[in-house]
Amino acid sequence: MKKGMVRVTGCLLAGALLVSWPCAQIYANPLAGAADVTEIAFETGKSPMAGVSEAIGQVLQESSEKAVLLAAQEKEQVSENETPVVTSEYSDIAIAQVDNYVNVRSEANTESEVVGKLYNNSAATVLETTDNGWYRIKSGSVDGYVKCEYVVTGDEELAKKVSTRYAKVNTTTLYVRTEPSTDASILTMVPIEDDLVVLDESVEGWAKVTTEEGEGYVSKDYVIMSTEFVHAESKAEEEARLAKEEEERRRADAAANAARKKNESSSSAKSSQSYSAPGSSNGQAVAAYASQFIGNPYVYGGTSLTSGADCSGFVMSVYAAFGIGLPHSSSGMRGCGYEVSLSEAQPGDIVCYSGHVGIYVGGGTIVHASTPESGIKYSSVNYRTPICVRRIF
Repeated sequence: MKKGMVRVTGCLLAGALLVSWPCAQIYANPLAGAADVTEIAFETGKSPMAGVSEAIGQVLQESSEKAVLLAAQEKEQVSENETPVVTSEYSDIAIAQVDNYVNVRSEANTESEVVGKLYNNSAATVLETTDNGWYRIKSGSVDGYVKCEYVVTGDEELAKKVSTRYAKVNTTTLYVRTEPSTDASILTMVPIEDDLVVLDESVEGWAKVTTEEGEGYVSKDYVIMSTEFVHAESKAEEEARLAKEEEERRRADAAANAARKKNESSSSAKSSQSYSAPGSSNGQAVAAYASQFIGNPYVYGGTSLTSGADCSGFVMSVYAAFGIGLPHSSSGMRGCGYEVSLSEAQPGDIVCYSGHVGIYVGGGTIVHASTPESGIKYSSVNYRTPICVRRIF
């Protein structure tokens, strides 16, 4: 009689567990065995409840292991069936495609305030799309709305075309090599803080760049990679730029006049060859002055117009004669003065290339400190692709 009562108790306990257990349908058979274990425990002198506890513990362990296994199998199956979605870094980039510029407005309508200008081929990040055909964009310091019809989005090819990829030197002197290997010969050297236009990055750890001496390779261990777009200009930035340009013209006139008077009163010569002093403070005078030094040597890191200068040292020293201070860096000169298009270039403008600069003298020609082999010379302005043209006067 006692034996039968224990068996019933075991069955009822197992049944209670089955009712409350979430996976009762799957694990019903193992839990039903709790009654048998209870009976065995009674016959062997063990506590019936101890037998039940032992059975339940075993079942819980087995069910936990099975649950983990099933979850792993499901995850593996999902992983195999999923197709990875790769989002392009250019997917949310909008490129202006207009004759000159498109207004960026404070609201998504033509009646709202103009907060900036997005010039042709300038880029912006799309933040949202409105129901009435406008994009909310962020470009530089400008946050506002442009009509969708004036920009192109999601065009990776166009985005790459209008942007420039740079490798900025972060070591004292960077060797540009003829092949992507430290065993390859050195093509040229580039100073710290200068940057080079990147042509290709298909070789791991290396970037193919363009230099004055030709195309070569730099190790990515010694450069900082970046992609630059032209951004929108806010109303405040436009006003500040125009005011700065006017102030620079005024100061340049005063400095050039002072330099001319100083040169006129000085009788000492800087070299055995006679050079004319800087003339009036305009681009034509800069071009004429710079052209006197044709044939003088190129010296890496040099700033002397007579005994040797590198490309940025040459431009810096020419403008110093007119009282204008410029950085000894081709990349730094890209931020001096203000930008004009190549088609609008005038004598005296600074023409910036990848890791190189020269002075425009007119007629599609620049004067520049080219290479150690050729020294200071004339070249076609398009002998390489210019990055930008900067006007100081």
